[in-house]
Amino acid sequence: MSAILTLNAGSSSLKFSVYEMESDTPLVTGKVDSIGPNGVLSLKTTSGAITPADGSLANHADALATVLKSLKPTLENREIAVVGHRVVHGGLHHDKPALIDETLIEELSALEPFAPLHQPHNLAGIRAAQAAFPEAAQVACFDTAFHRHHPYVNDTFALPRSYYDKGVRRYGFHGLSYDYISSKLAEVAPTLSAGRVAIAHLGNGASMCAVHNGKSVASTMGFSALDGLPMGTRCGQLDAGVVLYLMQQQGMSADEIETMLYTRSGLLGLSGISNDMRTLERSDASEAAQAIDYFVFRAQREVGAMAAAMGGIDALVFSGGIGENSATIRARICERMAWMGIEIDHTRNDNNAQVISSEMARTTVMVIPTNEELVIARAARAFA
Repeated sequence: MSAILTLNAGSSSLKFSVYEMESDTPLVTGKVDSIGPNGVLSLKTTSGAITPADGSLANHADALATVLKSLKPTLENREIAVVGHRVVHGGLHHDKPALIDETLIEELSALEPFAPLHQPHNLAGIRAAQAAFPEAAQVACFDTAFHRHHPYVNDTFALPRSYYDKGVRRYGFHGLSYDYISSKLAEVAPTLSAGRVAIAHLGNGASMCAVHNGKSVASTMGFSALDGLPMGTRCGQLDAGVVLYLMQQQGMSADEIETMLYTRSGLLGLSGISNDMRTLERSDASEAAQAIDYFVFRAQREVGAMAAAMGGIDALVFSGGIGENSATIRARICERMAWMGIEIDHTRNDNNAQVISSEMARTTVMVIPTNEELVIARAARAFA
Protein backbone atom coordinates (compact mmCIF):
# COMPACT_ATOMS: atom_id res chain seq x y z
CA MET A 1 0.00 0.00 0.00
CA SER A 2 1.09 3.58 -0.66
CA ALA A 3 1.55 6.08 2.13
CA ILE A 4 2.41 9.73 2.75
CA LEU A 5 5.14 10.89 5.13
CA THR A 6 5.07 14.45 6.46
CA LEU A 7 8.07 16.20 7.99
CA ASN A 8 7.76 19.46 9.93
CA ALA A 9 11.07 20.74 11.28
CA GLY A 10 10.83 23.60 13.76
CA SER A 11 13.54 25.56 15.51
CA SER A 12 13.73 23.07 18.39
CA SER A 13 11.39 20.27 17.33
CA LEU A 14 10.61 17.79 14.57
CA LYS A 15 7.03 16.68 13.98
CA PHE A 16 6.12 13.86 11.63
CA SER A 17 3.19 11.72 10.54
CA VAL A 18 2.42 8.79 8.26
CA TYR A 19 -0.90 8.72 6.40
CA GLU A 20 -2.43 6.11 4.14
CA MET A 21 -2.93 7.61 0.71
CA GLU A 22 -6.69 8.19 0.89
CA SER A 23 -7.04 8.91 4.62
CA ASP A 24 -6.87 12.07 6.71
CA THR A 25 -6.35 9.97 9.84
CA PRO A 26 -2.66 9.32 10.48
CA LEU A 27 -1.34 5.81 11.07
CA VAL A 28 1.31 7.21 13.37
CA THR A 29 2.27 10.68 14.58
CA GLY A 30 5.23 11.80 16.58
CA LYS A 31 7.44 14.59 17.72
CA VAL A 32 10.97 15.17 18.85
CA ASP A 33 10.88 17.84 21.55
CA SER A 34 13.84 19.92 22.76
CA ILE A 35 16.26 18.69 20.10
CA GLY A 36 19.69 18.51 21.72
CA PRO A 37 21.14 16.71 24.74
CA ASN A 38 17.71 16.67 26.44
CA GLY A 39 15.73 15.66 23.36
CA VAL A 40 12.66 13.44 23.75
CA LEU A 41 11.04 11.36 20.99
CA SER A 42 7.42 10.29 21.33
CA LEU A 43 5.24 8.33 18.90
CA LYS A 44 1.62 7.29 19.01
CA THR A 45 -1.02 5.57 16.94
CA THR A 46 -4.79 5.55 17.28
CA SER A 47 -4.36 2.70 19.78
CA GLY A 48 -1.85 4.53 21.97
CA ALA A 49 1.83 5.32 22.44
CA ILE A 50 4.52 3.13 20.88
CA THR A 51 8.14 2.66 21.85
CA PRO A 52 10.62 4.62 19.71
CA ALA A 53 13.87 3.15 18.48
CA ASP A 54 17.11 3.99 20.22
CA GLY A 55 19.12 6.74 18.60
CA SER A 56 20.61 10.19 18.97
CA LEU A 57 18.45 13.32 19.21
CA ALA A 58 21.40 15.67 19.54
CA ASN A 59 20.61 17.67 16.40
CA HIS A 60 18.04 17.78 13.62
CA ALA A 61 19.93 15.37 11.36
CA ASP A 62 20.34 12.75 14.09
CA ALA A 63 16.73 13.24 15.19
CA LEU A 64 15.44 12.60 11.67
CA ALA A 65 17.54 9.44 11.35
CA THR A 66 16.12 8.17 14.65
CA VAL A 67 12.58 9.03 13.54
CA LEU A 68 12.96 7.06 10.29
CA LYS A 69 14.37 4.13 12.26
CA SER A 70 11.39 4.30 14.64
CA LEU A 71 8.92 4.29 11.73
CA LYS A 72 10.25 1.09 10.15
CA PRO A 73 7.59 -1.18 11.75
CA THR A 74 4.81 1.09 10.47
CA LEU A 75 6.32 1.29 6.99
CA GLU A 76 7.14 -2.40 6.70
CA ASN A 77 4.23 -3.23 4.36
CA ARG A 78 3.80 0.26 2.93
CA GLU A 79 5.62 2.22 0.27
CA ILE A 80 6.16 5.92 0.83
CA ALA A 81 4.88 7.39 -2.42
CA VAL A 82 5.25 11.04 -1.46
CA VAL A 83 6.95 13.03 1.29
CA GLY A 84 5.49 16.39 2.22
CA HIS A 85 7.84 18.92 3.79
CA ARG A 86 7.16 22.07 5.72
CA VAL A 87 9.40 24.77 4.25
CA VAL A 88 9.32 27.98 6.22
CA HIS A 89 10.30 30.43 3.48
CA GLY A 90 9.07 30.20 -0.09
CA GLY A 91 10.19 33.62 -1.24
CA LEU A 92 8.34 35.90 -3.64
CA HIS A 93 6.86 33.48 -6.10
CA HIS A 94 5.54 30.42 -4.24
CA ASP A 95 1.92 30.78 -3.19
CA LYS A 96 1.11 27.06 -3.35
CA PRO A 97 2.88 23.72 -2.78
CA ALA A 98 5.56 22.72 -5.29
CA LEU A 99 7.29 19.55 -6.46
CA ILE A 100 10.90 19.61 -5.30
CA ASP A 101 13.76 19.41 -7.78
CA GLU A 102 17.36 20.62 -7.67
CA THR A 103 16.42 24.02 -9.07
CA LEU A 104 13.91 24.57 -6.27
CA ILE A 105 16.39 23.39 -3.63
CA GLU A 106 18.92 25.95 -4.87
CA GLU A 107 16.24 28.66 -4.76
CA LEU A 108 15.23 27.71 -1.23
CA SER A 109 18.85 27.51 -0.07
CA ALA A 110 19.30 31.14 -1.10
CA LEU A 111 16.52 32.03 1.38
CA GLU A 112 18.33 30.54 4.39
CA PRO A 113 19.42 33.99 5.70
CA PHE A 114 15.73 34.96 5.93
CA ALA A 115 14.90 32.02 8.25
CA PRO A 116 18.19 30.73 9.72
CA LEU A 117 16.56 28.74 12.54
CA HIS A 118 14.30 26.80 10.19
CA GLN A 119 15.23 26.81 6.50
CA PRO A 120 18.50 24.85 6.89
CA HIS A 121 16.66 22.15 8.87
CA ASN A 122 13.83 22.06 6.32
CA LEU A 123 16.34 21.52 3.53
CA ALA A 124 18.26 18.91 5.55
CA GLY A 125 14.98 17.04 5.96
CA ILE A 126 14.44 17.14 2.22
CA ARG A 127 17.91 15.75 1.52
CA ALA A 128 17.48 13.00 4.10
CA ALA A 129 14.06 12.04 2.72
CA GLN A 130 15.41 11.97 -0.83
CA ALA A 131 18.11 9.55 0.32
CA ALA A 132 15.71 7.40 2.34
CA PHE A 133 12.92 7.33 -0.26
CA PRO A 134 14.55 7.92 -3.67
CA GLU A 135 11.46 6.88 -5.64
CA ALA A 136 9.02 9.09 -3.72
CA ALA A 137 7.83 12.48 -4.87
CA GLN A 138 9.08 15.25 -2.57
CA VAL A 139 6.70 18.19 -2.08
CA ALA A 140 7.43 21.56 -0.45
CA CYS A 141 4.63 23.26 1.48
CA PHE A 142 5.50 26.86 2.28
CA ASP A 143 4.72 28.74 5.49
CA THR A 144 4.83 32.01 3.59
CA ALA A 145 2.38 30.95 0.86
CA PHE A 146 -0.76 31.76 2.87
CA HIS A 147 0.32 35.41 3.09
CA ARG A 148 1.56 36.02 -0.44
CA HIS A 149 -1.39 38.15 -1.52
CA HIS A 150 -1.41 40.73 1.25
CA PRO A 151 -2.50 44.26 0.31
CA TYR A 152 0.51 46.38 -0.62
CA VAL A 153 0.37 48.41 2.61
CA ASN A 154 0.73 45.20 4.64
CA ASP A 155 3.43 43.82 2.36
CA THR A 156 5.96 46.64 2.27
CA PHE A 157 8.34 48.66 4.44
CA ALA A 158 8.88 52.40 4.08
CA LEU A 159 12.28 51.91 2.46
CA PRO A 160 13.40 52.99 -1.00
CA ARG A 161 11.11 51.17 -3.41
CA SER A 162 13.97 49.34 -5.09
CA TYR A 163 14.29 47.13 -2.01
CA TYR A 164 10.66 46.06 -2.31
CA ASP A 165 11.36 45.08 -5.91
CA LYS A 166 14.36 43.05 -4.67
CA GLY A 167 12.17 41.11 -2.24
CA VAL A 168 12.46 43.05 1.00
CA ARG A 169 8.82 42.54 2.02
CA ARG A 170 6.60 41.41 4.86
CA TYR A 171 6.30 37.70 4.08
CA GLY A 172 4.53 36.44 7.19
CA PHE A 173 5.00 32.91 8.51
CA HIS A 174 3.11 30.06 10.25
CA GLY A 175 1.01 29.91 7.10
CA LEU A 176 0.38 26.16 7.27
CA SER A 177 -1.11 26.60 10.73
CA TYR A 178 -3.28 29.51 9.59
CA ASP A 179 -4.36 27.52 6.55
CA TYR A 180 -5.55 24.67 8.77
CA ILE A 181 -7.30 26.93 11.32
CA SER A 182 -9.07 28.80 8.52
CA SER A 183 -10.30 25.57 6.92
CA LYS A 184 -11.39 24.16 10.29
CA LEU A 185 -13.22 27.37 11.14
CA ALA A 186 -15.08 27.14 7.83
CA GLU A 187 -16.31 23.69 8.95
CA VAL A 188 -17.34 24.50 12.52
CA ALA A 189 -18.32 28.18 12.25
CA PRO A 190 -18.87 29.17 8.60
CA THR A 191 -20.43 32.53 9.46
CA LEU A 192 -17.40 33.53 11.52
CA SER A 193 -15.09 32.17 8.82
CA ALA A 194 -16.60 34.62 6.34
CA GLY A 195 -15.90 37.51 8.69
CA ARG A 196 -12.91 39.10 10.40
CA VAL A 197 -10.81 36.65 12.42
CA ALA A 198 -7.58 37.19 14.35
CA ILE A 199 -5.69 33.92 14.76
CA ALA A 200 -3.06 33.71 17.50
CA HIS A 201 -0.52 30.95 16.89
CA LEU A 202 1.28 31.03 20.24
CA GLY A 203 4.16 28.65 20.88
CA ASN A 204 7.95 28.63 20.96
CA GLY A 205 7.45 30.47 17.69
CA ALA A 206 4.57 32.93 17.95
CA SER A 207 2.66 35.16 15.59
CA MET A 208 -0.80 36.44 14.76
CA CYS A 209 -2.64 36.70 11.48
CA ALA A 210 -5.61 38.80 10.36
CA VAL A 211 -7.86 36.61 8.19
CA HIS A 212 -10.76 38.29 6.38
CA ASN A 213 -13.15 35.98 4.55
CA GLY A 214 -10.60 33.17 4.74
CA LYS A 215 -7.72 35.24 3.29
CA SER A 216 -4.66 36.57 5.10
CA VAL A 217 -4.58 40.36 5.00
CA ALA A 218 -1.93 41.06 7.67
CA SER A 219 0.57 39.24 9.89
CA THR A 220 2.68 40.20 12.88
CA MET A 221 5.72 38.55 11.30
CA GLY A 222 7.46 40.34 8.48
CA PHE A 223 10.65 39.97 6.45
CA SER A 224 11.95 37.32 8.83
CA ALA A 225 10.56 35.13 11.59
CA LEU A 226 11.87 37.62 14.18
CA ASP A 227 9.17 40.27 14.02
CA GLY A 228 6.00 40.80 16.05
CA LEU A 229 5.41 38.83 19.24
CA PRO A 230 8.19 37.80 21.63
CA MET A 231 8.87 34.09 21.30
CA GLY A 232 10.75 31.38 23.14
CA THR A 233 14.19 32.63 22.14
CA ARG A 234 13.39 35.28 19.50
CA CYS A 235 12.97 38.95 20.32
CA GLY A 236 9.87 39.89 18.37
CA GLN A 237 9.36 43.54 17.40
CA LEU A 238 12.59 45.53 17.69
CA ASP A 239 13.57 49.07 16.76
CA ALA A 240 16.12 48.75 13.94
CA GLY A 241 18.14 51.41 15.76
CA VAL A 242 18.95 48.83 18.43
CA VAL A 243 20.74 46.73 15.82
CA LEU A 244 22.74 49.78 14.69
CA TYR A 245 23.63 50.51 18.32
CA LEU A 246 24.81 46.94 18.89
CA MET A 247 27.01 47.13 15.81
CA GLN A 248 28.35 50.66 16.16
CA GLN A 249 28.59 51.11 19.93
CA GLN A 250 28.89 47.59 21.28
CA GLY A 251 31.12 46.31 18.48
CA MET A 252 29.02 43.22 17.85
CA SER A 253 29.31 41.44 14.53
CA ALA A 254 26.34 40.55 12.35
CA ASP A 255 26.73 36.89 13.36
CA GLU A 256 26.79 37.78 17.06
CA ILE A 257 23.66 39.90 16.72
CA GLU A 258 21.89 37.18 14.76
CA THR A 259 22.71 34.62 17.45
CA MET A 260 21.44 36.92 20.19
CA LEU A 261 18.19 37.89 18.44
CA TYR A 262 17.30 34.34 17.38
CA THR A 263 18.58 32.19 20.25
CA ARG A 264 19.15 34.28 23.40
CA SER A 265 16.22 36.69 23.43
CA GLY A 266 12.45 36.37 23.86
CA LEU A 267 11.17 34.62 26.97
CA LEU A 268 14.61 33.13 27.61
CA GLY A 269 16.36 36.48 27.40
CA LEU A 270 13.78 38.35 29.47
CA SER A 271 13.58 35.75 32.22
CA GLY A 272 17.12 34.38 32.23
CA ILE A 273 15.41 31.10 33.16
CA SER A 274 13.77 29.32 30.23
CA ASN A 275 12.23 29.68 26.78
CA ASP A 276 9.38 27.37 27.86
CA MET A 277 6.20 29.12 29.00
CA ARG A 278 5.30 26.10 31.17
CA THR A 279 8.52 26.50 33.15
CA LEU A 280 7.97 30.23 33.56
CA GLU A 281 4.40 29.74 34.76
CA ARG A 282 5.66 27.38 37.47
CA SER A 283 8.44 29.73 38.55
CA ASP A 284 8.23 32.10 41.53
CA ALA A 285 10.99 34.34 40.16
CA SER A 286 10.09 37.95 39.44
CA GLU A 287 11.98 37.73 36.16
CA ALA A 288 9.70 34.91 35.01
CA ALA A 289 6.64 37.00 35.89
CA GLN A 290 8.03 39.98 33.98
CA ALA A 291 8.70 37.86 30.89
CA ILE A 292 5.11 36.59 30.97
CA ASP A 293 3.81 40.14 31.51
CA TYR A 294 5.65 41.30 28.40
CA PHE A 295 4.39 38.37 26.33
CA VAL A 296 0.80 39.06 27.37
CA PHE A 297 1.10 42.81 26.74
CA ARG A 298 2.51 42.33 23.26
CA ALA A 299 -0.18 39.77 22.45
CA GLN A 300 -2.90 42.22 23.50
CA ARG A 301 -1.30 44.93 21.40
CA GLU A 302 -1.09 42.71 18.33
CA VAL A 303 -4.72 41.56 18.61
CA GLY A 304 -5.61 45.25 18.39
CA ALA A 305 -3.34 45.66 15.37
CA MET A 306 -4.93 42.71 13.58
CA ALA A 307 -8.42 44.10 14.27
CA ALA A 308 -7.33 47.48 12.92
CA ALA A 309 -6.04 45.84 9.72
CA MET A 310 -9.49 44.30 9.17
CA GLY A 311 -11.57 47.26 10.30
CA GLY A 312 -12.99 45.26 13.20
CA ILE A 313 -13.04 41.77 14.64
CA ASP A 314 -15.62 38.99 14.82
CA ALA A 315 -13.52 36.22 16.35
CA LEU A 316 -10.22 35.55 18.09
CA VAL A 317 -8.83 32.02 17.75
CA PHE A 318 -6.03 30.65 19.93
CA SER A 319 -3.76 27.89 18.63
CA GLY A 320 -0.20 26.61 19.00
CA GLY A 321 1.37 25.01 22.08
CA ILE A 322 0.71 27.95 24.42
CA GLY A 323 -2.55 29.01 22.83
CA GLU A 324 -4.01 25.51 22.98
CA ASN A 325 -2.82 24.54 26.46
CA SER A 326 -2.39 27.56 28.73
CA ALA A 327 -5.76 28.71 30.08
CA THR A 328 -3.89 31.26 32.20
CA ILE A 329 -2.21 32.97 29.26
CA ARG A 330 -5.46 33.00 27.24
CA ALA A 331 -7.32 34.57 30.17
CA ARG A 332 -4.64 37.18 30.73
CA ILE A 333 -4.54 38.18 27.07
CA CYS A 334 -8.33 38.59 27.01
CA GLU A 335 -8.78 40.27 30.38
CA ARG A 336 -8.20 43.88 29.20
CA MET A 337 -9.94 43.56 25.85
CA ALA A 338 -13.60 44.07 26.73
CA TRP A 339 -13.49 47.23 24.60
CA MET A 340 -13.19 44.89 21.59
CA GLY A 341 -16.16 42.81 22.69
CA ILE A 342 -13.85 40.09 24.06
CA GLU A 343 -15.04 38.43 27.26
CA ILE A 344 -14.25 34.85 28.21
CA ASP A 345 -16.15 32.31 30.28
CA HIS A 346 -13.54 31.13 32.79
CA THR A 347 -15.11 27.70 33.25
CA ARG A 348 -15.05 27.08 29.51
CA ASN A 349 -11.51 28.41 29.31
CA ASP A 350 -10.27 26.23 32.17
CA ASN A 351 -11.82 23.20 30.46
CA ASN A 352 -10.19 24.01 27.09
CA ALA A 353 -13.59 24.19 25.40
CA GLN A 354 -13.69 25.02 21.70
CA VAL A 355 -15.63 28.23 22.39
CA ILE A 356 -14.36 29.98 25.51
CA SER A 357 -16.12 33.34 25.17
CA SER A 358 -19.13 34.17 27.32
CA GLU A 359 -22.66 34.04 25.93
CA MET A 360 -22.88 37.84 26.06
CA ALA A 361 -19.58 38.56 24.30
CA ARG A 362 -19.76 40.41 20.96
CA THR A 363 -16.54 38.76 19.79
CA THR A 364 -16.30 34.96 19.75
CA VAL A 365 -13.14 33.52 21.30
CA MET A 366 -12.19 29.97 20.35
CA VAL A 367 -9.45 27.39 20.89
CA ILE A 368 -8.67 25.28 17.81
CA PRO A 369 -5.67 22.92 17.92
CA THR A 370 -3.62 23.33 14.80
CA ASN A 371 -2.69 20.48 12.46
CA GLU A 372 0.04 21.54 10.06
CA GLU A 373 0.79 17.90 9.26
CA LEU A 374 -2.68 17.36 7.80
CA VAL A 375 -2.30 20.43 5.59
CA ILE A 376 1.02 19.04 4.36
CA ALA A 377 -0.44 15.56 3.80
CA ARG A 378 -3.38 16.88 1.78
CA ALA A 379 -1.07 18.99 -0.35
CA ALA A 380 1.34 16.12 -0.90
CA ARG A 381 -1.48 13.77 -1.88
CA ALA A 382 -2.15 15.88 -4.96
CA PHE A 383 1.35 15.06 -6.27
CA ALA A 384 1.24 11.31 -5.68
